[in-house]
Amino acid sequence: MKSQWRLAGVVLAGALLVTGCGGGGAAATGGKVDLSFWDWDPNMDQVVAIWNTAHPDIHVTLTNPAGGDQLVAKMVTAHQAGNGPDLAKVEYQSLPSLVSNGVVADISQYTADTVRQFDEPTLRSTRFDGKVYGVPQDVAPLMLFYRKDIFQQYGIEVPTTWQDYATAAATLHQKAPAVSMTNFDAADPGWFTGLMQQAGADWWSASGDTWRVDINGSASKKVADYWQKLVADGLVAKNPSFSPQWNKQMNDGSLATWISGAWAPAQLGGIAPATKGKWAVAPLPAWSPGDRATGIWGGSATTVTADAKHPAEAAQFASWLNTDAEAITAQIRQINIYPAATAGRSLPVLSSPPAFFPDQANFYDLVKGVAPTARSFSMWGPNVTVTFSGYTDRFAAALQSGGSFGAALDAVQSSTVADMKKLGFAVS
Repeated sequence: MKSQWRLAGVVLAGALLVTGCGGGGAAATGGKVDLSFWDWDPNMDQVVAIWNTAHPDIHVTLTNPAGGDQLVAKMVTAHQAGNGPDLAKVEYQSLPSLVSNGVVADISQYTADTVRQFDEPTLRSTRFDGKVYGVPQDVAPLMLFYRKDIFQQYGIEVPTTWQDYATAAATLHQKAPAVSMTNFDAADPGWFTGLMQQAGADWWSASGDTWRVDINGSASKKVADYWQKLVADGLVAKNPSFSPQWNKQMNDGSLATWISGAWAPAQLGGIAPATKGKWAVAPLPAWSPGDRATGIWGGSATTVTADAKHPAEAAQFASWLNTDAEAITAQIRQINIYPAATAGRSLPVLSSPPAFFPDQANFYDLVKGVAPTARSFSMWGPNVTVTFSGYTDRFAAALQSGGSFGAALDAVQSSTVADMKKLGFAVS
């Protein structure tokens, strides 16, 4: 991992130079510092207001220009124009490309104490070449969300292995043909990469200056073949998540489970309002009995950009946002995050279940037990957007035509490697 960014060294060195020469803060200038913060979380303004009240000399102005990949594109464009924000929320998989393009800054010198409040698996997503490029905000271990009323009605036990899950799906299809076990989402690769991670896949790795890409390796093919059989047997629906049709199916009981991140309770109220109290959560089914490993779907960090005029104060806010008990509690209440900070997972606010799961008192105990076993890839590649676009194109085509999911993985592998070589990366 030591040198995977060397090929982007010119732009990265420029970013580090900006960081090293960043202007002093309120203490140095004797004046008020104004920081701009790009973030798409609903109700984040209420959390920022807590900071602004307690820190009159460092004011944070929040804007929501876009979310996810759209925000990343806006960050790159703003950086090229020299007018990026001071801080920005960045999903973990997007961070490597922003590092290699010099958009986000190394904040190691400001976060020596901060990083002690996170476990190593969490920090791995924000630290490259020993440098810190963001403060983790949340983690999103994959969990199994299931309709307990449907399971009870049709005598289905909560599956603990993927074989159990396939058996339950077949039983449900036989007893209630109009109800699918879940859907296969070819439009959003987040859940599927999480399943690959759980199975032990590692899509990107690096040794010295050379990358290795293993998107179509044996672990990935195992997952793809498993889901292809569920699709071929008519046990899962084919429509994408978060579509109007999917929302309707989730609300009317046409779908019995949802494989999602720990953030799911924050979404279910808008997706399926009629189902409050009907859902429960369990650990993700395992490939081998007793294996507690899971993957992740989502998770983000608060980054300081290379354009920040006051990087020390920006890093101070990023640290407060993601380690201060009051700030984390507010985010749990207002945004429904599951905190990345280790101590944050034991806050009193998590002693009560999410509002949409009023009868599952152990909701957060289950998530807390799973979180340490959640694995991501050892690193995300420098062209994740190309990989994800390949997934949506190839898997959507295979889903509709009955084509091979394994062949779709082969195509994603080829397009990812070709793009990395075009960008100048050495790929074995």
